[in-house]
Amino acid sequence: MKIILSTFVVFLSFSVLSFAQNERPQTPKAPFKYNIEEVTYTNKDADSVVLSGTLTLPKKVKNPAVAILINGSGAHDRDCNIAGHKPFWVIADYLTNNGIAVLRFDERGVGKSTGDIRNATTYDLASDVEAGIKYLKTRTDIDQSKIGLIGHSEGGIIAPMVASKNNDIAFIVMLAGPGVRGDQLLETQNKKILKSIGLTEEALNIQLELNSNFYRIILEEKNDSIRTKIETFINKYQEKNKDNKTVAFILNPVAKKQMIDTYSIPWLIEFIRLDPKPFLEKTTCPVLALNGTKDFQVLHDVNLPAIEAHLKTAKNKDVTIKKIEDLNHLFQTAKTGSTSEYTTLEETFSNNVLKLISDWINTRF
Repeated sequence: MKIILSTFVVFLSFSVLSFAQNERPQTPKAPFKYNIEEVTYTNKDADSVVLSGTLTLPKKVKNPAVAILINGSGAHDRDCNIAGHKPFWVIADYLTNNGIAVLRFDERGVGKSTGDIRNATTYDLASDVEAGIKYLKTRTDIDQSKIGLIGHSEGGIIAPMVASKNNDIAFIVMLAGPGVRGDQLLETQNKKILKSIGLTEEALNIQLELNSNFYRIILEEKNDSIRTKIETFINKYQEKNKDNKTVAFILNPVAKKQMIDTYSIPWLIEFIRLDPKPFLEKTTCPVLALNGTKDFQVLHDVNLPAIEAHLKTAKNKDVTIKKIEDLNHLFQTAKTGSTSEYTTLEETFSNNVLKLISDWINTRF
């Protein structure tokens, strides 16, 4: 089972960790001290995808700053349902109680939003965020000069993608956001997670070798030839290692098909090629970048230094970068950081980080 699990790209784990949940201790409960409005708006640049979301507005702050929450990889609703938790609802509740309006929305093809999430790339999802910005600029009850973005994981690269070409973005917060190209991110992530689930050294090296070659093919080939090239490579690899029982088990018929199908997904192809460097190097608004030291999916020691270097190139004068001890990818206080803990931990999102984000925004706006 452990080897079969390793055939999945672990960056996609959010999509399999999303399911119906019981309430956690931090799940917001009525009565709420702020106004809640259900909203819809259209991305006219994407075949009129209709996005559905929730806007929370402080009652005692006139024309507040507003943050758009941006989900990570996988198909997520406005609350970012993950492993029995609703972190985006928790974030929205905390920020709005502290004077900051928040727009969170169902991704295209999820919940009440229309569109196709399966074939959407990161660029498509960035376009949906831009539609949200345009919508907020039609409202008179928020400060249109104080619209910011808070992105988690993949959302952490979407935020600078959008900010780099929109000078009116007031701030961005990168929560476990990537600082290196997609193939490098996945390579370090896969090694960390596959080690944690107890693969033998031989199995680990085989899986990493396979993944490395899949990344190479995606970086070198055109989209319409990737599936065939990967299948051809696997067939040759099997033939070359036909007497290796571990290879035979890793590349069993079911796992082999999963690999070919997974690495043919348009989103994953584009994500592997996606480099945050050119976007961060053009991001000049205030940036807060946070990463937990027990994050197995976006490693802090790989990504935070890269983010810092890219923003330095941008001559960005307002950058705050922090590694937070003992927090995992979901910003839960973790024992090991393993993805298996996401469900068992009762904490949804660190209160210390919620306060850090809120204070950072309110200090500036």
